[in-house]
Amino acid sequence: MSASLPTRITVVTDAWHPQVNGVVRSIERTNLELGRLGAEVTMVTPASFRTLPMPSYPEIRLAIASYRTVAREIERGQPAYVHIATEGPLGLKARRWCRRHGMPFTTSYHTRFPEYVSARFPVPQRLLYALVRRFHNGGAGCMVATESLARELEARGFRNLMHWSRGIDADLFRPRPQAESVFDLPRPIFINVGRVAVEKNLEAFLDLDLPGSKVVVGDGPARASLERHYPAVTFTGALFGEALARAYASADVFVFPSRTDTFGNVLLEALSSGLPVAAYPVMGPIDIVGGTGAGVLDENLGRAALAALDLDREAARQLALQYSWRRAAEQFLVNVRVANGEARPADWPPITQENRA
Repeated sequence: MSASLPTRITVVTDAWHPQVNGVVRSIERTNLELGRLGAEVTMVTPASFRTLPMPSYPEIRLAIASYRTVAREIERGQPAYVHIATEGPLGLKARRWCRRHGMPFTTSYHTRFPEYVSARFPVPQRLLYALVRRFHNGGAGCMVATESLARELEARGFRNLMHWSRGIDADLFRPRPQAESVFDLPRPIFINVGRVAVEKNLEAFLDLDLPGSKVVVGDGPARASLERHYPAVTFTGALFGEALARAYASADVFVFPSRTDTFGNVLLEALSSGLPVAAYPVMGPIDIVGGTGAGVLDENLGRAALAALDLDREAARQLALQYSWRRAAEQFLVNVRVANGEARPADWPPITQENRA
């Protein structure tokens, strides 16, 4: 790591434990690797403040904190650089602090916030995108996981986009003998893992006429309703660690019906477990699976799920092995250098299938 590289980084995020999602997992794993690379990372999260449940999504807790309190938390870490992961209450106050103090900072675009809000409330997406664009364009750069997301945001007026990919724990998420299956269900087993919420479009999966069994792993505000409407589907609730890894490896195809995810960490977990993917040809699946032979992308999701049964599970595993949390953290640090004027965006190659690892 360059001697001029800021080693004290403060990450501000409104998404944190007990939430279970890709944002939290990405930050945790990146922080772990940043520490191994010599960076000192401090966190500002809702865990340090009183919180209240987000309307319509009580699993998400919003921090109740004054600007002065958030400023003290940031200053306690004596950062040389700040990364703001979310556009929530903490993120907004951290952005204000950075601009007031001339502190270099970046943001990251993890979630299609305008689509998620408009799915719950009658707020025009155009207005929401204007607010989100203003938030992200105020920093030295906005980190995005895929080329297709970068193209979409550029078309909406977002500037200074930086690439920051994701990784996978290939030792935990690995193929296992079918004799170790945790599901005593008719095969084939089609599985989905993630938040059980309206934006995940789970009905598109649950309504499919497929042989065998369907399994949904995860929790969220839509779970109780979906369990009532789909009694033949196995809902496990949220699983973690070894239990989650065994669930993946016990299935035959991973079905990903979301049309709004910007990446989909669960896609990598499934692939690493040897599961071919069935998904719509949209952002996330296109960037990870498109053209690899490790999945089937089709507007007819049922046809994709059935075709994925015939794919090579080893091809899925090999695709996932191209991704590394170490490489993702190194990419993050290059973005830090860019934000501090110590490097140019051209110093890091674009995300392509040849250099994702």
